[in-house]
Amino acid sequence: MNKLDLVTTLAQSANISKADAERGLVGLLQTMRGAIEEGERINLVGFGSFSVIDRAPRVGRNPKTGEQVRIPSRRSVKFCPGQALKEIIF
Repeated sequence: MNKLDLVTTLAQSANISKADAERGLVGLLQTMRGAIEEGERINLVGFGSFSVIDRAPRVGRNPKTGEQVRIPSRRSVKFCPGQALKEIIF
């Protein structure tokens, strides 16, 4: 499902126009992005949670040459599915 499919489905299920659905989706994504940039955790009950994690520096290997490569530390986003979503998938 891509953004257009999501907007169409949202508009149909909420009985609103596609333009309103797109504005709502864009607003939601911008709000989530801002919260993640500030390091906040986002909990969507029944769906899951998004959180920011710090990955430690580590040593990896170049698969082509086998040479060791230093991988620097970085921040990443982690998604943990909620119980209701787990029951659907697993």
